[in-house]
Amino acid sequence: MKKTLYLKFILAYFIFGVFSFIIVTTFVPSMTRDHLIREKAEDLYLEATRISDTYAAGLYASETDLETVKDQLDSLALYLDSTIRIINPSGRLVLDTGASLNVEDEIVIDNFDPTATGGSYYMVNDFFGNFDSKMLSVFSPITFQYMVKGYVVIHCDMLRIEDSCNRMLNISYITLVILLLLSLIILIFFTEMVYIPLRKITYATEQYAAGNMHYEFQVESDDEIGYLAVCLNYMASQIASAEDDQKKFVANVSHDFRSPLTSIRGYLEAMIDGTIPPEMHDKYLNIVLTETERLTKLTNSLLSLNNLNTKGMLLKRADFDINSIIRSTAASFEGTCRKKTIAIEMVLTGEAMYVNADMEKIQQVLYNLLDNAIKFSHHDSVIRVETSVKKNKLFVSVKDTGIGIPKDDLKLIWDRFYKSDYSRGKDKKGTGLGLSIVKEIINCHGEHINVISTEGAGSEFIFSLLLADSNDDED
Repeated sequence: MKKTLYLKFILAYFIFGVFSFIIVTTFVPSMTRDHLIREKAEDLYLEATRISDTYAAGLYASETDLETVKDQLDSLALYLDSTIRIINPSGRLVLDTGASLNVEDEIVIDNFDPTATGGSYYMVNDFFGNFDSKMLSVFSPITFQYMVKGYVVIHCDMLRIEDSCNRMLNISYITLVILLLLSLIILIFFTEMVYIPLRKITYATEQYAAGNMHYEFQVESDDEIGYLAVCLNYMASQIASAEDDQKKFVANVSHDFRSPLTSIRGYLEAMIDGTIPPEMHDKYLNIVLTETERLTKLTNSLLSLNNLNTKGMLLKRADFDINSIIRSTAASFEGTCRKKTIAIEMVLTGEAMYVNADMEKIQQVLYNLLDNAIKFSHHDSVIRVETSVKKNKLFVSVKDTGIGIPKDDLKLIWDRFYKSDYSRGKDKKGTGLGLSIVKEIINCHGEHINVISTEGAGSEFIFSLLLADSNDDED
């Protein structure tokens, strides 16, 4: 499409111009000339027939004299801008509007043959050599008592018809020029409105294919081409953003793996070379064990995210009691809550509330949300877990009164490995993947999760689940 598309349109324009010129200069003149001759011949034939029925028949019936007929036909010939003749079957000229009436002069047209028209009522020639130029001659027989007494012949100079034909052809030529100019304008319009934007889009795709995702271009158009340009720009920006996120992801993974590995290697080397005395080995081996657990947790989280990228294909949906899952998940944090003197308050709808979801995945969501709530809550505080029903949805809320999330960080908390500056100081063992996993699990279920947070006052996470049909039966 780099060059061929535009060349095709130019070639099409050239072919259109050439063929239009050939048609107008070759076929149109002859067609126009033939049309004008037939049209003129039909008009003259009607007049000739009327003359033969009205004037000429009366002449042969001795109802009128030749001079009277001559005067009448002279006026008619002047009106028709033609020459009217009455000729007998032998070719003798009885009357001619183009000459004075002289009975004594006998003019005979040699080789006069009315049948030379070949069954037609007109001919285009010099009329048996009687004229110096071509004439359109129309015949109409004069009948009297069932016998042909003569012929009314009307002659029209072909120069007049040729002049009319030329005038019509001039109009055709002017029309052709106008059409070619309009076609050229359309070609220019196509160039400006279609081809140039397509060139821009093509060049942009080449830049994107080469890896330059930050290349930007503009197409000033409100049609599909403009929409395509906007979509390409948006696609490139999304790909560029994804690449940046990937780079950040790799950097974060490298950092989070490097730190515990560096600690493990350092402690082990210190124990081997004697820097750490044998009596201190148990202490530092426990630190190494903690770091290995951190690596295991990070690896498992990454595997979970990778599995969740299949967008629900791995979900094992079933009906289960969400209240029971909330209670059991909260009970697993009993020891941690006792150390920080934190209470988990549960306000649950009904004794049992069944939802349709993947129980293990939802339990993981609850675990991560409660883990975060406890981790960032103050001592002697309360974490509130509440459920509510709206239509066919169950809403689960996990609310704490901890440090909260800064306003600028709210949109970033779902990103992988993201930690706010303040949370990094509070969470030494976290992977920064917990909320990403929560988001992916809820999205896989086709549901939504939202957060309401005020820095220094606490945070509330709310997610929805689809109610099971068994709840409707119970109602």
